[in-house]
Amino acid sequence: MRIAIADDQSEMREFVRNILQQAEYACAEFANGRQIVRALKMETFDLLLLDWNMPEQSGIDVIRWARSNLDPCPPIIIMTSRTDSNDIVLALEAGADDYIVKPEKEDVILARIRSTLRRAMPQAVAARIQTYGDFTFDRSTNTVVAFGEAVALRPKEFTLAELFAKNSHRPLSRGYILQAVWNSVADLPTRTLDMHVSRVRTKLKLNPENGYRLQTVFGYGYRLEKLQQIE
Repeated sequence: MRIAIADDQSEMREFVRNILQQAEYACAEFANGRQIVRALKMETFDLLLLDWNMPEQSGIDVIRWARSNLDPCPPIIIMTSRTDSNDIVLALEAGADDYIVKPEKEDVILARIRSTLRRAMPQAVAARIQTYGDFTFDRSTNTVVAFGEAVALRPKEFTLAELFAKNSHRPLSRGYILQAVWNSVADLPTRTLDMHVSRVRTKLKLNPENGYRLQTVFGYGYRLEKLQQIE
């Protein structure tokens, strides 16, 4: 899971970052609303944790932009010192999934984050066998049953294939994929990801003849699409 933190107070960003890292979440930090909007155009996140009062663009501005421009939009939590009930209503109506009032205890913040992620992504609960559409993944053998045929994959190929399958139709940035599959190995050659994508595409027969397309999103990353059948 990759979480974006936007807050103009560095102490608050450090506080939240420590909570997330101890819980083994990956995170990225931004000092104002404009920075995170710029990042959202290029990167993929599983949850946004936003301060309300930020320079350039407020947390509410970011919510409205995200809800209008991201499909799907990740879940969003506002974390702010504003306690007025009208502010809470405004944030929730703008599209926030939860509202945390500062200051709050670490365990409460983490519980609210986990609860929001569970509601947004119930399929994320780990199990040995997972099925996403036409693909069944067996984590004990790194085997995928695709279109009635069992295909054995290498460990990284398996992780990459499952990432695409459970995020079907969701564009995934290169940075997000590298974090999820390779734990953001800094010196990973650029071609490594491209070669793994090519292998997954070939081995699982992700082509229009089978009703799928694993395509490059120019300047961003990749997306697995299930094509509509024409009657």
